[in-house]
Amino acid sequence: MLNAHSLVNKSPMSSNSQYLSGSDIRQKFLDFFAQRGHQVLPSASLVPEDPTVLLTIAGMLPFKPIFLGQRTPEFKRATTSQKCIRTNDIENVGVTKRHHTFFEMLGNFSFGDYFKEQAIAWGWEISTQVFGLPKERLVVSVFEEDDEAFAIWRDQIGVTEKRIQRMGKKDNFWESGPTGPCGPCSEIYYDFHPELGDDNIDLEDDTRFIEFYNLVFMQYNKDAAGNLTPLTNKNIDTGMGLERMAQILQQVPNNYETDLIFPIIKTAADIAGIEYTKADEKTKISLKVIGDHIRSVVHMIADEIRASNTGRGYILRRLIRRVVRHGRLIGISGEFTTQVAETAIQLSESAYPGVRKRENAIKAELQREESNFLKTLERGEKLLEDIINKAKQENQTTISGVDVFKLYDTYGFPQELTAEIATENGFAIDETGFVEEMEKQKQMGRDAHETIDLTVQGTLDKLAEHITVTDFVGYTQPVATSKVEAILINGVAEEEAEAGTEIQILLDKTPFYAESGGQIGDRGYISGDGIVIRIEDVKKESDFFVHFGRVERGTIRIGDTVTAQIDRACRRRAQANHTATHLLQAALKKIVDDGISQAGSLVNFDRLRFDFNCPRALTLEEVQQVEEQVNTWIAEAYPAKIEVLPLAEAKAKGATAMFGEKYGDEVRVIDFAGVSMELCGGTHVSNTAEIGVFKIISETGISSGVRRIEAVSGSAILDYLNVRDKVVKDLSDRFKVKPEEISERITGLQNEVRNLQKEVGSLKGELAIAKSDSLLANAETIGAFKILVARIDNVDAASLQTAGERLQQKLGTNAAVILGSVPEEGKVSLVAAFGADVNKKGLLAGKFIGGIAKICGGGGGGKPNLAQAGGRDASKLDSAIAQAKNDLISGLG
Repeated sequence: MLNAHSLVNKSPMSSNSQYLSGSDIRQKFLDFFAQRGHQVLPSASLVPEDPTVLLTIAGMLPFKPIFLGQRTPEFKRATTSQKCIRTNDIENVGVTKRHHTFFEMLGNFSFGDYFKEQAIAWGWEISTQVFGLPKERLVVSVFEEDDEAFAIWRDQIGVTEKRIQRMGKKDNFWESGPTGPCGPCSEIYYDFHPELGDDNIDLEDDTRFIEFYNLVFMQYNKDAAGNLTPLTNKNIDTGMGLERMAQILQQVPNNYETDLIFPIIKTAADIAGIEYTKADEKTKISLKVIGDHIRSVVHMIADEIRASNTGRGYILRRLIRRVVRHGRLIGISGEFTTQVAETAIQLSESAYPGVRKRENAIKAELQREESNFLKTLERGEKLLEDIINKAKQENQTTISGVDVFKLYDTYGFPQELTAEIATENGFAIDETGFVEEMEKQKQMGRDAHETIDLTVQGTLDKLAEHITVTDFVGYTQPVATSKVEAILINGVAEEEAEAGTEIQILLDKTPFYAESGGQIGDRGYISGDGIVIRIEDVKKESDFFVHFGRVERGTIRIGDTVTAQIDRACRRRAQANHTATHLLQAALKKIVDDGISQAGSLVNFDRLRFDFNCPRALTLEEVQQVEEQVNTWIAEAYPAKIEVLPLAEAKAKGATAMFGEKYGDEVRVIDFAGVSMELCGGTHVSNTAEIGVFKIISETGISSGVRRIEAVSGSAILDYLNVRDKVVKDLSDRFKVKPEEISERITGLQNEVRNLQKEVGSLKGELAIAKSDSLLANAETIGAFKILVARIDNVDAASLQTAGERLQQKLGTNAAVILGSVPEEGKVSLVAAFGADVNKKGLLAGKFIGGIAKICGGGGGGKPNLAQAGGRDASKLDSAIAQAKNDLISGLG
């Protein structure tokens, strides 16, 4: 009897099939659907518009507003190759044949156009005729209650009933969330071993079957009670895994050995001096992890994601650290990530040209993160040493799971390496506890962002069926007559709101700018017959402008006609600051580095903040030059040219895209000819002269490779100057000097303070010596040696060292002196001074005092004859001194 588990997943295909590269598969898919009326759209960024997820995790995500009915589709049919990242099963990457963090999802979509019958027919046609998969090797699944799909596969496509598997809701019914669009799905599987027959087919057997194409039929809307109502416009959402189809057509054992990933693996193997085919399974897993993760990392940085400790930045940092860690596991000791990244860039640049354009940023980010992490790994090794020493003192035989996980999660220290070092020192590790801690983190990750929730804006989603999207008229009109479309109180839709109520209000049209692109929302008022509402903020949810405010007078009701009016003074300040950020970026590119790119921004009414990618701090001269350049452009009165252009045309003209923004086919271009041209939906001055003046307040670093400039412009500078003028007047009064003499006066005071500090230090040293001299009589004799262990409080570290060294010299070369002090609250100082004879006995001051300091929650070290240490727990100083005395007696006796 044949056993599928004994067979290799590589068997002949039909003569119609052919080897296709990953690039060929992608292009053939897009061409097939383009020929059938689908608009080919580029992959969306990995930074999604959807606030419920950190990264683009599915091919359908960019179309979410369309599926919700919040946005009208520009095309009835679309097809894409969407880059995606998922990290919820990161521990399976490299272990299974098909788990990845980065993958490409080929998809065809219908927005109220064709439905189930056509989607199934085309799915079968592209699988069997374009990709040449033998029909006898294909199995399909349908939702157990979807008789319509079953009949189409059987009667129209001709699939035998035994090869149509009915599956339950868990596998074959797609839901967007607790409520919202949903529907059955049908999947196409490739059968590696059709010779096993059609009886007892088990699609969960991944040694025999691989699912490569999923067809989702969005035909219902689910309400809160779980009732399903047929949608008026039924949609199609499909996904074909590019890597999976490549595995099938290239006839390789797993996705990693396809031409999409294997060249990266080979690069890493070459660096490590490893031959992949001869490597053991653990080594292959590490190579696969490197191959997968480096693809994620390259595309994330290409989409302007920066490594950090929060959000998607943390995901990026974690992936980079896993690459470095697995490089270490296969024997790579130095930096290597930029080399494997170059291979990943080469593989992707034809489909994603933007990756090559961001080559310098990708490699710079990788080099910084790798270099820093290698140092972190060293710190992890030191922490593990401390953990082992503590366990020895407490007579433990196991390193706790919490400690193992802390090393893994905080320091990126591999569990395997922890176990290896622990074993060398006679310890085991608590693997169960480690797994429990790991599961806690994974669960938090799943809860946080690994599902697409189409109903997170629950109330707005329901309202979307009854109201129109907001018409924004604020570029040209500061006032508009509008109709109240919806009123929300604490997120709940209401018919009316009385005076004193905090509300969110939606209008059919508005002059209020909604927070976007770093610029905050407008302030102002909504008024009507006996009604006044003060608006403090405006945010945009999909295409709805939500005005946040308070009813000051009257009662506002749905359907009321009102006047919406922005605060023009606030708008003028915001648009001055926004245009100033454009000029600032242009000046930075011109003066500092043309490769500088925006990493974030904030534009509000009183200041602006601009974050940019730069590996070093700006010099004072550069900051001054940038400020002068911006003010020169302001004085030269450049007019703004604002126009809406096709995206491709705008990019061809050289327009710079703003960080984190998503663009449609047409974009708004802000052009100050010869100075700055950017894609931007914000509000701006009509002429640079309207800004008035620009002043940089500070230039600082906020993370590795990212700098921040804070500045003010326009009328906000008056506020800035008033504050500083008040400070200057106050200092002049206090010091009894003219403003221009303040700096000189402060320098004089600083010199006085330094001189006084020297005097105090000298006096403290004399006091410490006086105190220490009184301790000579307390020295004890241990055989041929003398020891003196004592506590002298209120003595700083430097004076304590002087006292310790003096005492040792007075007692002789056979003396060992340990002194401890609490110079200030929460701080411990320790000194060890050993004579030459003590050193010959094998006691070294640096190593000795370092171990004693750990009792006080600290550490330290130094030379064999003289060393210092510190600690944080003053309550343990007496215990530490007692331990030091015992250790000296033991070591010298």
